Amino acid sequence: MTEAEHERLLAGLPMPAMLVEGDTRITACNALGLAILGDGVIGRNPAVAVRTPSVLAAIGAVARDGGVQDARMTSRREGQEQFFIVTVSAQAGGMVLCVFRDVSAEERAGAMRRDFVANVSHELRTPLTALMGFIETLKHAARDDPKARDMFLGIMEHEAGRMNRLVRDLLHLSRVEADERVRPRDMVAIRPLLEGVIASLRGVAEREGSTVQLDGAGATLPGDADQLTQVFMNLIENALKYGTPGQ
Repeated sequence: MTEAEHERLLAGLPMPAMLVEGDTRITACNALGLAILGDGVIGRNPAVAVRTPSVLAAIGAVARDGGVQDARMTSRREGQEQFFIVTVSAQAGGMVLCVFRDVSAEERAGAMRRDFVANVSHELRTPLTALMGFIETLKHAARDDPKARDMFLGIMEHEAGRMNRLVRDLLHLSRVEADERVRPRDMVAIRPLLEGVIASLRGVAEREGSTVQLDGAGATLPGDADQLTQVFMNLIENALKYGTPGQ
């Protein structure tokens, strides 16, 4: 194939791609590939365009031994890091095809998940440490002091409730993630659902000096009743706690 034919072949690919002659010269690169590798790479050594040792090693190995290898690559574009899985495969005539799959969204989601786990671990550790401290105090210093014991038990109840809410939220998040790609099949009547939520939050409304008024809401929506209940519970509870008192 001529280099013009190589260009036409790569232009039809939906992902960034470049074609390397052996491991020495880039012979073709589509527009998506030029966007991440830079203009002027055609005719150059792949080390000029890629500069990632694992990708260059994969190109060299495939050029020498054939087959297919994957390698990871990070690049920076417009001040933001991009992450790619580069699939390197042997082609006819000693050519090597490199296709770049953008996995930036997955990488960022993984980073967010790691940060979330770290934050939750910290949030759980704080009340747990407090509980352990109060238990130690009740076993010794406050053992025979009913007033101190009652005070500490009240604080322990509060901290245990905080831990329970965190665990509940984690379980709810896990369920949402498990169902996020499942299309809802049930139709949920909104009015009875909201009536149940309002009844559950009546005590919160009374403490905040507010009222919840339900108008209309005769519609039905596709969804999961438990998840919709959780959504409306969070929205209304936050409105009661952080809204204007008396409204």
